[in-house]
Amino acid sequence: MTNKHPDHKIASREEWLAARLELLGAEKELTRQSDDLAQRRQQLPWVRIDKEYRFDTDEGAASLKDLFRGRSQLLIYHFMFGPDYKAGCPSCSMIADGFNGFAVHLANHDVMLWAVSRAPLAKLQEYKERMGWTFPWASSAGNDFNADFNVWFTEEQQRAGVDYNYRHEKGFEWRKGQEGGGQEEEDKFAAMCGTDTPTFQRDRPGMSTFVLEDGVVYHAYSAYARGLDSLWGAYQWLDRAPRGRNETQGVWWRRHDEYAKS
Repeated sequence: MTNKHPDHKIASREEWLAARLELLGAEKELTRQSDDLAQRRQQLPWVRIDKEYRFDTDEGAASLKDLFRGRSQLLIYHFMFGPDYKAGCPSCSMIADGFNGFAVHLANHDVMLWAVSRAPLAKLQEYKERMGWTFPWASSAGNDFNADFNVWFTEEQQRAGVDYNYRHEKGFEWRKGQEGGGQEEEDKFAAMCGTDTPTFQRDRPGMSTFVLEDGVVYHAYSAYARGLDSLWGAYQWLDRAPRGRNETQGVWWRRHDEYAKS
């Protein structure tokens, strides 16, 4: 016998099992599709990187090749932390909270994981200490890396419209009389980073992968925006929680050391 709960259907164990087995079929199909997509990512052609990029790291100046640290594969998370930010992006911070646990496993499987941001190294180091992170984080201050991989735009580009996530966005809508605009959530994030919305939005999130073969670095893959969803460890758990992401109230997350204050 099935009863009706005000918010959700209530069923017998037998009815639940029947519904679960039906869902299992869809989950298995999604898993097969995900495996196929992973293979298609690996089959993408590589693009040779001849441009010289210099990064500031805890160990000193480094080239893109140096970031491999003896491995043949390099994963870079484009962390939103511009030089005018006072703190890193809360969303990027939530994603990066998972890096500590698996970066060591990747490093022992021929893959280096780095975060890269435009903020100066000292600012990154201070924030990294605050967050308790140990994964490597490099500053791209002064080079074209973020611009070349479509995760940073000039104010002029922003006003005219930018190409991000493989599509063109219209010019930023500037409010009359102030340097603001954008969606309410973006305004909140900008405030949490200690900057205004246009400045906050000139940096964007993304991830890029590289391979080192015969001494040559190649670009293999990049993803942006919702293409990063699977990197949000917390969201993978929430998607399996009874109420899912439950974001009817908009932005709910904070940096992990701010929840007690909110």
